Amino acid sequence: MKRRGRGPVLSEEDVVLWSHVARTVKPFPGRAAPVPPQPAEPAEPSAKPSTRGGPAAPVPPEPKPALAPLVPLERRTLTALKRGRQPLEGVLDLHGLRQAEAHDRLRAFLHGRQRGGARLVLVITGKGAAGVSDSGDERGVLKRVVPHWLRMADLRAVVLGFEDAALTHGGSGALYVRLRRLKEQGP
Repeated sequence: MKRRGRGPVLSEEDVVLWSHVARTVKPFPGRAAPVPPQPAEPAEPSAKPSTRGGPAAPVPPEPKPALAPLVPLERRTLTALKRGRQPLEGVLDLHGLRQAEAHDRLRAFLHGRQRGGARLVLVITGKGAAGVSDSGDERGVLKRVVPHWLRMADLRAVVLGFEDAALTHGGSGALYVRLRRLKEQGP
């Protein structure tokens, strides 16, 4: 019997994407839920200790702590937001800002709202327009890059998950962002 190979090795980004997709899948009756694959470890040359009294083998670096996964907002929460029954605890409008300024304001806003105990905020990116503006800048950049920023390591400790907003809050030009609870600091 021929043994099947393990297949391609997945990057950390692929594993995060797979786990997001796997959460939305309902397994067939009698079957287990899909198991998320583990990210590939980069191959390092093996360092053997020297038997001649030379320098000791290098100690491998400690693994970085895994980034907490993003989770989608619950259907009940999204429905309550659409109907106006779920209050938003902050709104950030990034219209007209350049990327660097928008990124700085987004980080400051999310960290500040988390410290204030907020759990759900709205970030307005705007929808942008096709083409290039009069000044030569690409349009709709924030709509495309803000979700990427929310997935990055510097905001992963703050962001629990995010979704496109309802039409009443800006539709695809805005995002609901759920914030993680701030961990209690000991004495």
